[in-house]
Amino acid sequence: MATERATELKVLRPEEFDGWWDHLVRAFGAGPAPAEERDLDRSLTEYERSLAVWDGSELVGTAGAFRFRMTVPGGAVLPTAGITMVSVAATHRRRGVLTSMMRRQLDDIREWGEPLAALTASEPAIYGRFGYGAATFQLQAEIDTSRVTLEVPAGTGDVRLRYADPAEALGACEAVYAELVPLRPGMLARQPGWERAGLLDPESERGGASALQCVVAEQFEGREAPSIEGGGGRRAGGKITGYARFRTKMGWSASGHDGTVTLEDLAALDPASDAALWRFLFGIDLMSKLTVRGRPVDDAWQYQVSDIRRCLTRVRDMGYVRLVDVGAALAARTYQAPVDVVLEVADAFCPWNAGRWRLTGDAKGASCERTTDAAELTLSVRELGAAYLGGVSLLSLARAGRVGELRPGALAEASVAFGSPVLPWLPHGF
Repeated sequence: MATERATELKVLRPEEFDGWWDHLVRAFGAGPAPAEERDLDRSLTEYERSLAVWDGSELVGTAGAFRFRMTVPGGAVLPTAGITMVSVAATHRRRGVLTSMMRRQLDDIREWGEPLAALTASEPAIYGRFGYGAATFQLQAEIDTSRVTLEVPAGTGDVRLRYADPAEALGACEAVYAELVPLRPGMLARQPGWERAGLLDPESERGGASALQCVVAEQFEGREAPSIEGGGGRRAGGKITGYARFRTKMGWSASGHDGTVTLEDLAALDPASDAALWRFLFGIDLMSKLTVRGRPVDDAWQYQVSDIRRCLTRVRDMGYVRLVDVGAALAARTYQAPVDVVLEVADAFCPWNAGRWRLTGDAKGASCERTTDAAELTLSVRELGAAYLGGVSLLSLARAGRVGELRPGALAEASVAFGSPVLPWLPHGF
C-alpha cells in the first residue's frame, strides 16, 4: 500500500521566486501574469517572511507576511503582518499544507512582536478556523450617471481640478493618502515601494479601457487663486487636497454614447475636494456609467446622489483581522465609551491567547491584563478580530450566537465601546 510522502516547509530563497510565483498564479487559475506585476511583487516580497512547502522537488504551497502598520481606533498605527500569496497545489489539498503554513506564520508573527495579522480572502470560508474575522467591508456600485446627479456641499466650486500624469503626481497623491491613514481604522501606512502598486497599468489587463488617468484637486489660500502662467499652465501655490485615478472605456448603443468610467482610487482631505472629484467622475463627456469598487461603506457620495437606487450599491467583505496577541492588541486601541469587562477568549489555534482578560479603557487609552475574575462575555478570537476595528458590533455577533453574555448589561456596554464613529476601511490591497 502506497504512503504519502511528508512535505517540508522552508523559508523562501530569492532564487526560488519565479517558481514560487508561477505556482501561485496556477493555484489561482490565472493566465500568464504581466511582467510589470511579477517584477513589482519580486521587489516587494520579503523573503525571510515568506514560506514554501515542498514535496520532494515539487513546490506545493506558498505563503507570505508583509511588514505593515495598521490604524486602529484612536489613531495608533500598529505593527501588522499582512498575510499574502497563500496557495496550495490542487494535488495536495486536505493534506495539512495550509494548516502547517498558518501554524508557522502565527508562531513567527508572535515572535516578531506583531500583535495583529490581516489578510484579504479569496475564499472567506477558509480563514475563520485560523482565527481571522471579517473586520472591514467595501462598497461597490454601478452608477447610472446619465440619470443620477450630485448635490455637493458649499465650497466645492472653489476646488480646482486638473489632469496630471499619474507617475508625476504620485508623490503628491501619496502625501494625501498619508494624511488620511491615522483618521480611519483599517488603513495601512504605505511602506516604501508599495506606492508603485497604484500605477500598475499593463495593457493586457485594461479590458479595452484607456490607460490609467489621474485628476488632482487643488485649493488655494484666500478667495483669489494665483493667475495661470503661460496661457493655460498650472497655477502656482495650490495645495493638492485630493486625487482620483480612473479609466474610461468608450461605448455606443442604439440611443447614443454609452461609455464607462472605472474608478481605481480616490482620496481627499476635505468634503469639498471629495465632492469635486466625484462630480467630475459623474460628468465626464460621453460616459453614462461609473463603476466603483473597494470604497468605504460610509462613503459620502451616497448621501449626495439624487437616486441611490440607480447606483446599484452592494457591500462585500474585504479585510480579515486576527489578534495574535490579545492583550497587546486590545490595549493599543481606544474605546468610544468607558468599558470595564472580563472577556473569556477561546483560541484553540493560538492557545497563548486563551483564557480570561480584563479590558479597561475609554477614549484616552486602555489596558488589557490576565485575570482570574469571573468572565462577563465569552467569545472566540475570531469574533474579537471581527469587532476589533469598530465596524462589526459585538451585539450583532451575539445575535448570531457567537458572543455570550454572562453579566447582564456587559454586552451592550462593550458593544458601544468597541464601535468607531468612522467605519474601518482597507483600501490598500496586498
